Amino acid sequence: MSKAISIFDTTLRDGTQGEGVSLSADDKLKIAKKLDDLGAHYIEGGIPGSNTKDIEFFKRVKELKLNAKVVAFGSTRRKGSIASEDANLKRILESGAQAATLVGKSWDFHVHTALQTTLEENLSMIYDSIAYLKQSGMEVIFDAEHFFDGFKHNPEYAQAVMSKAHEAGADWLVMCDTNGGTMPHEVHEIVSSLHLLLPQAHLGIHTHNDCELAVANTLSAVQAGARQVQGTMNGYGERCGNANLASIIPNLQLKLGYECVAEDSMKQLTNVARYISEIANVNMPINQPYVGNAAFAHKGGIHVSAILRDSRTYEHIVPELVGNKQRVLVSELAGQSNIVSKAQEMGLEFDPNSANSRQIIEKIKDLEHQGYQFEGADASLELLIREANGDMKELFTFESFKMLVEKTAGKSVVSEAFVKLNVAGTSVYTAAEGNGPVNALDNALRKALVQYFPSLAHMHLSDYKVRVLDEKDATAAKVRVLIESKNTENTWNTVGVSENVIEASWEALVHSFRYALLQERILDEPDARSLPTHGLVNH
Repeated sequence: MSKAISIFDTTLRDGTQGEGVSLSADDKLKIAKKLDDLGAHYIEGGIPGSNTKDIEFFKRVKELKLNAKVVAFGSTRRKGSIASEDANLKRILESGAQAATLVGKSWDFHVHTALQTTLEENLSMIYDSIAYLKQSGMEVIFDAEHFFDGFKHNPEYAQAVMSKAHEAGADWLVMCDTNGGTMPHEVHEIVSSLHLLLPQAHLGIHTHNDCELAVANTLSAVQAGARQVQGTMNGYGERCGNANLASIIPNLQLKLGYECVAEDSMKQLTNVARYISEIANVNMPINQPYVGNAAFAHKGGIHVSAILRDSRTYEHIVPELVGNKQRVLVSELAGQSNIVSKAQEMGLEFDPNSANSRQIIEKIKDLEHQGYQFEGADASLELLIREANGDMKELFTFESFKMLVEKTAGKSVVSEAFVKLNVAGTSVYTAAEGNGPVNALDNALRKALVQYFPSLAHMHLSDYKVRVLDEKDATAAKVRVLIESKNTENTWNTVGVSENVIEASWEALVHSFRYALLQERILDEPDARSLPTHGLVNH
């Protein structure tokens, strides 16, 4: 039996049924291009004519000239009607898609309850609809909805549905675990049974994650004879989601020896998964297998010591195979190996036997005891290590800041920040407004420094999080602020801690600006003679 697997992505259709997922036509086109680059064989774009976004997608996707086949989704003809006159089937043909996914009922309970028709009429609906699209030259993928539940309740009818679809000329017969409640051993038994019944048919699998078994069930189906896998990137989908292709593809190819995508394309998997997460505006779980930020992250000192000798000690694959990378986290659990690894990552010479190294470890542990957390603030950590190693000079020093927050009845709150810095012996005083205290501080700090360090004009804050560290202290509690910043090339995170949220924010802000300058290799103080003579006091 062939080891080649057909990858069918339904992120743009089934994935958008997930809570919090909404994609514009432009979003769908961008994602389709990424999926095509990855090597997906089929990209299901949506339901033609169901909404303006899907209508626009099918019109514009032709311009992308994708290698993947674009698929239109629809259901079988209505009961008591004629396929050639069914509006849904006509829209599929008019969409210009190369292939169609037709969903039909395979569970007798659904035929009687949902469709309210006879078992015989349902078979006719399936046959007529597939035959009509095939006669029009389309490739047809038949999705047997609730197939596994239907098989468990009435195996003869579920098999009759698949036989009728095969007889009508369906190119793929896809078994759907629509409610997501089937166990892997059941999937294997049922797929094997259908494979014996229809040995010439091309079988596919479509699973949902309600028991957190969608990936396992997909692998089980493939091992039983399925050769098309349907799923979504990052597992987006209704309820608990669909089978996650970002896990399925490497599991099949790297672990089980099946052929899914080209080797070079596999190295794009992490990038594609994260890109789609950004476009969908859905945070990717950091612990998502293979492509998550923590998938190859190591925190315990013993683990880090071992992976420095041989990464196979605590990594099941080489991260670069899927485009990810190894990360060493530094925390209160850290040993000397973690610090050495981070220093090497930064290109620093660092003597693990020096007193300096031990001091940094103790300082990190002390700071984390105070509430700092460097696992999610690599930039603050790098500044800390560079300072201890003597590789950092203060490009500017803080003297003071003041905040003014004013609320007038009927008007929005106005925040204004006044910042005083010292740059190469020169006092710089600025004021700036913002839509909140942190934004005002950011604007004032930027205003003070950008005239001396123009590269700062290209950086901006992209995320801001506050966490209360001890809730029992209520409004007097210590807080931790995490700030994410970006420029045209990189993203970095910094941290600040204080009982005062403004002070914690200020600390994280200053770290962010210092790290931005570090990336520009500005490691020495500016020459005071080169500083501008105008604008040293800005209001």
